[in-house]
Amino acid sequence: MKKYLLAGVCAFALCALTGASAFAQSSEVKEKPPMYSYVSNWAIPRAQWGEMDKGNAANQKILEKALSGGTLVGYGEDVNLVHEIDGVTHDDWWSSMSMAGVINLLEQFYQTGASTTTVLGTATKHYDHIWVSKFYNWHPGTYKNVYTHVGEYKLKADAPDDAVETLSKTILVPFFEKLLADGTIHEYEVDTQALHTSAPGTFDLVYITANAEGLDKVDAALTESLKANPLIGPAFGSMVDFTAHRDSLARTTATYK
Repeated sequence: MKKYLLAGVCAFALCALTGASAFAQSSEVKEKPPMYSYVSNWAIPRAQWGEMDKGNAANQKILEKALSGGTLVGYGEDVNLVHEIDGVTHDDWWSSMSMAGVINLLEQFYQTGASTTTVLGTATKHYDHIWVSKFYNWHPGTYKNVYTHVGEYKLKADAPDDAVETLSKTILVPFFEKLLADGTIHEYEVDTQALHTSAPGTFDLVYITANAEGLDKVDAALTESLKANPLIGPAFGSMVDFTAHRDSLARTTATYK
């Protein structure tokens, strides 16, 4: 009963949001075909960072061929800018419209030996994730030295089963689409784990800014949205456990088809 009561409260708040001018397009938001992303995370000793760059450059032919052939819709690499104790320093990723697409490319890297290079052997920590998104968009092209912000969130135990979908359609997609249209960001996605290597209930909000100033523009836009639509905060907070929230920031090179 508590769960359904919460859902009713959230529905009331979100219905109010759909009437606000800043989110007028929310009723038009629809799920897209699932996009799968493979992210390989590495903790590389600082002395080996240059070798990591060389290794990424050597993988470009495989990635470019997969993109032009339709296996991938995007790929890239990140260098972490805000380091944690024993945290990762680099990651490589690629996205496809099928699970087979991401796994087949992974197998290519295994076959070529790219997954066992000397620099990767120096890693002090390594783990992978496979994400899936039904809410995403991007500007096609190649972008160098842009910035990726990832916000990790955890749903409350009594959040509705469609909480991520509801938040995406009513709040997140309209917000990000406006920033995409004015050039503040080049890409965004709302991710959940396709392969649960950790407990279900987490989701990531990912966006790539065109430059460092874009990070401030996103924050300013969020502040203005919260002022103009005071129900956003309570609606989001009713479903999300903010004690588990974490952020990361990386310098990115990315290509999208």
